[in-house]
Amino acid sequence: MHQFLNRRSFLAAAGAAAVVAAGAGKSSAVAQRNAASASDGLAYRSVAELRGLLDSYKISATELLDQAIKRIEVQDARINAMVVRDFERARLSAAAADRALAQGERKPLLGIPVSVKESFNVGGLPTTWGLPMGRDWRAAEDAVAVARLKAAGAVVVGKTNLAIAIADWQSYNTIYNATNNPWDPARTPGGSSGGSAAALAAGYVALELGSDVSGSIRVPAHFCGVFGHKPTSDLVPQRGHAPPRALPLQTDLTSGLGVCGPMARTADDLAMALDVLAGPDENQATAYRLWLPAARHADLRSYRVLVIDGHPLLPVASAVRTALDQLAGRLTKAGATVARSSALLPDLAESARLHTRLVRNVVNFGRPPEYFQRMREAAAALSRDDDSLKAWRIRAPLLTHHEWMAGEIARARLRQQWSMLFSQFDVVLCPPHAVVAFPHDHLDDMEERSLNIDGAAHPYLSQIVWATLATPPGLPATVMPIGRSREGLPIGVQIIGSYLEDRTTIAFAGLMEREFGGFLPPPLQR
Repeated sequence: MHQFLNRRSFLAAAGAAAVVAAGAGKSSAVAQRNAASASDGLAYRSVAELRGLLDSYKISATELLDQAIKRIEVQDARINAMVVRDFERARLSAAAADRALAQGERKPLLGIPVSVKESFNVGGLPTTWGLPMGRDWRAAEDAVAVARLKAAGAVVVGKTNLAIAIADWQSYNTIYNATNNPWDPARTPGGSSGGSAAALAAGYVALELGSDVSGSIRVPAHFCGVFGHKPTSDLVPQRGHAPPRALPLQTDLTSGLGVCGPMARTADDLAMALDVLAGPDENQATAYRLWLPAARHADLRSYRVLVIDGHPLLPVASAVRTALDQLAGRLTKAGATVARSSALLPDLAESARLHTRLVRNVVNFGRPPEYFQRMREAAAALSRDDDSLKAWRIRAPLLTHHEWMAGEIARARLRQQWSMLFSQFDVVLCPPHAVVAFPHDHLDDMEERSLNIDGAAHPYLSQIVWATLATPPGLPATVMPIGRSREGLPIGVQIIGSYLEDRTTIAFAGLMEREFGGFLPPPLQR
């Protein structure tokens, strides 16, 4: 449902639609966080907990910021997540927040330190996307999403590292170098929002702003054991999330495939942040809002859950499958209705091929003529019936306008298929990725890299497949931690919901967090 209205109306409606989860007493997740807080001071408090401390004057915003800065200065030499630091302006913001708090002002993020992915414009700070061409460029103004965080009172500490051109599942580039996973520095934190996830897992901040096309929020959340939310397409404005020196476009550069979204350490913080971020871009002459219904249910017993642990194009590591199977068992014991298959599930292989065609076409826009000539020669050498993802990576840059439009029709068909499935199920659970966090691999040619799945090598770029369930149809997807591998590395689950039902996926994550537990700090950070 589309309506023309302003940002204030959106927020009023969002507040009215919010559902408070029922439950008495301290949950296991809260107990875990309290235990972590006892040993780590303020580092692993949630936004909600920090909000309570600030509002009751038990700590000042300045003191909270000083704690965050100290932790970054001590820890980040090993992790390298906070690559653009804005500490002096953050101190001014914290002091202003303290004055506002003293005068009785209250906002969702007033006085809370946050950081944002380097790909978002923050006025006066560099936006490079890890590209040398952007090294000396400074943004003139904040991205819409950043401006909304600040309007809610957030104190922006700095910007976090990312993949080159936000186009890898690792976060490294020649400007800022590589970010390491706080659980194991020899491994990647994921990408492209890897610095964001690492900053959360390391206890620098309680809230991050990331972006996602091919799993760039979901994979780092899985690899680092935190929470992340890929919103419904077009729910959060994209303006100001663009490569350095790009025109201030009012739509995202990936034609409705890319999104901006929050990352945190609790489901409640994701819900709060989405209310802050979502809503029409008021600089658009035809700004419209997307109505978000309330969560479908308030208890696990009422949910109808479809669990998928296999993909036709890539195997899933046994550790990830086992964790998902154990989760399915816990949900069944909790009273949820759990199914392991459905004839209504769209063709996952075709969805992956569609995603590859569209995304690879967009990201190759602007390449020099000789690149497209090489692609034409490579495509001509392919067999006509080669339907592999690698074949579509070669053909994708050459799509005609008619072929692109056929892809848009296929996306619409996918949305219809998912809508039918969600008439019988409330959420779909699946892996965010085929493996746990893997060792750094910076080989220049990604086609030459491989992904180790239970001892067997598979094409590195095929790991895109689990991101392609939610992206082409524009569905919301929330990732949360559910277990650990034998090596002690985090394992997450991807919770996919129906179009515009972001509140359902986040609420379901919150219910599981309270029932089974959620984020725990990495041992190396405690």
